[in-house]
Amino acid sequence: MSAQLWQWGAESLQFLPQRALWRPEGRVLMLADLHLGKAEAFQAQGIPLPSDADGGTFNPLLELCHQWRPQQLIVLGDLIHARVGLTPRLRDNLRALPDLCGCEVLLIGGNHDRHSWMEGLPQLPSQALGALWLSHAPESPPQPHQLNVCGHLHPTSRLRSRSDHLRLPCFAYDAVGSRLVIPAFGELTGGHDCGDRYRTWLVADGVIVPWFDPLPKNQGRRPAA
Repeated sequence: MSAQLWQWGAESLQFLPQRALWRPEGRVLMLADLHLGKAEAFQAQGIPLPSDADGGTFNPLLELCHQWRPQQLIVLGDLIHARVGLTPRLRDNLRALPDLCGCEVLLIGGNHDRHSWMEGLPQLPSQALGALWLSHAPESPPQPHQLNVCGHLHPTSRLRSRSDHLRLPCFAYDAVGSRLVIPAFGELTGGHDCGDRYRTWLVADGVIVPWFDPLPKNQGRRPAA
């Protein structure tokens, strides 16, 4: 699978088609919004959503760690969907996550993680990593030279033609806000159109596709190829 190298000041980052971010310095793998236990949380509310015990999210994560061999995995919030979805099996899997991934695992607490306790994964506040300011939801970096790297928005971009449209997850960069939003990693997450303020890189068929700058609204978007 093809990654996309992106330079922001002195920071070299790679957008991975597995919907994760790689920082070569320090061998750091970053991802956001896994929403583990979502199916079980829906089931607890009487909604018969099928469940594979999060295999559709866990297995790609372990494959990604096996491929890139990170020294550190940083989850930018919403590791779980809700406390009610924290089954004994999920708790066991989360407890074993550092061993399964072969690296240290850090969790920046997200809004869905709130009021939940996960053994070995304390919820950390937003923090700096080099010139990056890591958070779950978008934040203004405390220093003007920092780039906010976050999740929470589940960014997607919509491709339109005269007869059809396609919505794809994307990496989204806001130059005005000095912010990079990474796509949701989880299988059951959906997405939201990130709008015209962002420059985007689409995740499509195992590759990263740098997308064009948006046209003025009265001209509409370019049709998909």
